[in-house]
Amino acid sequence: MNKEIDPTLEVVQLLDKAYALRGQDMLLSIQLAQEALEKSRKLDNASLIGESLSKLALFHMVSADNQKAIEMSEQAIVYFKKDNDELGIARAKYNIAGVYYKTNNYHLGMFHLIDCLTIFHKHKDTHNESKTHKTLGTIYEILGDQYNAIIAYKNAISCAIDIKDKNLESNAYNPLSGIFLKQGHIKKALDIIELSVSIKKETGDIRGYAFAIYGRGKVYTHLKRYQEARDDFEKALAIHESVGDQFAIAMCHNKMAKLFIKTGARDKAKECLKKALDISHANNLSMMKNKCYYFMYSIYKEEGKNLLALEYLEKYLEEKDAAINSQTLKVIENYERISKIQSKENEAKLRRQKAEIAAQQERAEQTAAMKQNFLSAMSHEIRTPLNAVTSIISLLKDRSDEQDKKLLTSLQFSAKNLMQIINDILDFSKLDSNKMTLEKHPVKFKEILHNIQQTYLTLAEDKGINLELVISDTVADSYEIDETKLFQILGNLVSNAIKFTEKGSVTIEVDTISVQPDTDRLSFKVKDTGIGIPESERERLFESFYMPKSIMTRNDGGTGLGLSIVKKLIELHGSTITIESKEGQGSTFHFELEFKKAEAPVHMDKDMFEALQNKTAILAEDNEINALVMRQLLNKWGISIKRVKNGKQAIVQALELKVDFILMDIHMPEMNGFDAARIIRSTENVNQDTPIFALTADVTSASKKEFSDLFDGFLWKPIEIPRLFDTLTKLYSEKDTTEISLMDTE
Repeated sequence: MNKEIDPTLEVVQLLDKAYALRGQDMLLSIQLAQEALEKSRKLDNASLIGESLSKLALFHMVSADNQKAIEMSEQAIVYFKKDNDELGIARAKYNIAGVYYKTNNYHLGMFHLIDCLTIFHKHKDTHNESKTHKTLGTIYEILGDQYNAIIAYKNAISCAIDIKDKNLESNAYNPLSGIFLKQGHIKKALDIIELSVSIKKETGDIRGYAFAIYGRGKVYTHLKRYQEARDDFEKALAIHESVGDQFAIAMCHNKMAKLFIKTGARDKAKECLKKALDISHANNLSMMKNKCYYFMYSIYKEEGKNLLALEYLEKYLEEKDAAINSQTLKVIENYERISKIQSKENEAKLRRQKAEIAAQQERAEQTAAMKQNFLSAMSHEIRTPLNAVTSIISLLKDRSDEQDKKLLTSLQFSAKNLMQIINDILDFSKLDSNKMTLEKHPVKFKEILHNIQQTYLTLAEDKGINLELVISDTVADSYEIDETKLFQILGNLVSNAIKFTEKGSVTIEVDTISVQPDTDRLSFKVKDTGIGIPESERERLFESFYMPKSIMTRNDGGTGLGLSIVKKLIELHGSTITIESKEGQGSTFHFELEFKKAEAPVHMDKDMFEALQNKTAILAEDNEINALVMRQLLNKWGISIKRVKNGKQAIVQALELKVDFILMDIHMPEMNGFDAARIIRSTENVNQDTPIFALTADVTSASKKEFSDLFDGFLWKPIEIPRLFDTLTKLYSEKDTTEISLMDTE
């Protein structure tokens, strides 16, 4: 008589079988997992329903059915929460992260992975910790951060070795080999990928073997062993097609296209790229579309087919811009959740025993470091293309008629508005973690106030209201202040006042409260005749992300960070802000700041053009558009440049060609700007003492103390053209012999 199988055990066996077969027959894996889900629902077992949904999500992710993968992962999380299963939640979030980074939303993918890693580490789930480190490494590599990518891959290998899982160990060797290949360590890359291939043969992991020989094919291509490379790519492609891994199939076609270009088979290369694009369009593989569009653009450009080249370049830029906008919105929507990661760690500290404090602190530091890397990557990826946009607009305005200038001014305002939202998020993070300091220098104070008025005058006039500036005669002309932060405080207050005032006026009042020989204490008031703020909402007005109900019903929303940042910046000055308001009559925001009196700074004007004539520079910039813009701008000022695309090339140029200064991007392939600057400074060469300026969109760069001494200053993207001009002319100005200080982290 046959013994009946326990229904619960039957579901577990179905899921185990489905997972084991995923590398051979993905359709069968999906069928088995679906059967397990139906049986779990009949049993009404929340844990098994969650596991079945999570496995189905994983299989759909591999098959590039991204919508199903996310939907099933989110359903799985609901069931895991019912069962208080933290590890189940983390596994489901890992699936969501996989979908995000494959569809180019790598910042949001990174957020989910950091959350997963915290949970896996807490529960000592070393297997999944290894997988998560490996995926984090992939995202860092996509973002051009090879240093953190290598650390992540080595962490993945270390975890795999600890639990003696050869497949996991081998999985991390593949991308590590790819990084060594990019860095020119060919033998090391080949040795590591051969080790990976041999492990996959030993374990019988067919899908893993496909990825390993794909990696070996890349090394063979570099070594010009083209037939062996083609054999590896074709074998890998056949395996991925049998499994149904759409992303991997597109990946193989892309690499085969590069191989055909090297062997002169351009038509075959185009066929491969078109296949990769068809798969990418069908499955919304944004990352792969970007690679293929740019590759097609390069091919047609070399062939002199300019119209086709332009068509693919426009598709590439359109896809990139769409990804940036999507990431920006999603980062804003999820930022509050990111901020809670650290607070969860702090709460956990209070509940754990004394013996766990050391390990717990290590986790908290790891989370903080990952959050910092997230902000750094986000800053660079979003601000870099915006730099190109704003710089090109500035150049076009110089050569446009009045009608076109109006359109360009409108476009410039939109770009600056987006930049303000991004800056709000980054500034909030720095203020919240006490990373921000005041950078004071002598400025023409009244001129700054008039600039603020002019900045927002058009916005006020468009609404038919007056924007007035009232400065007391007792206020000095010049003070030592942090110009950027004062502009940000008053700018937020003035723009809010205009936004919520339909008629009447907005007034900025500045007066002296006390006058000392060296310092003045000033009173600042921003008054409006707008809608006013109910008393019940005033206490919470300066809270992060808080949006009063009276605002939420209007079309004048925002990030909810502006007033929170104002409050924190004023507190950074050692002061406080207060508000008086009556509904329907308006509001007054008031604060006081103390400034040291200063001599008026020397004004750097267009006469200084002569100082830059016939100067030479090295420009290290990997972004083609940014390099084109900078070349036109510097050439216009009389500066000739030698452009390089990565840190290694910058070092070679610095050894060979004496220049007047170096503009160094931070995030570049092959070698980053930090390492390149360190080598130039520490090696005897003709440019060892040449001024080096960091040219970067990463606003966290200057806070890295081990690197800040390498540079004569940091210039942030989007580049402020007057600031760049003043910075360079000050190098040669006899009028200004003071040391240049550009360590302004705004």
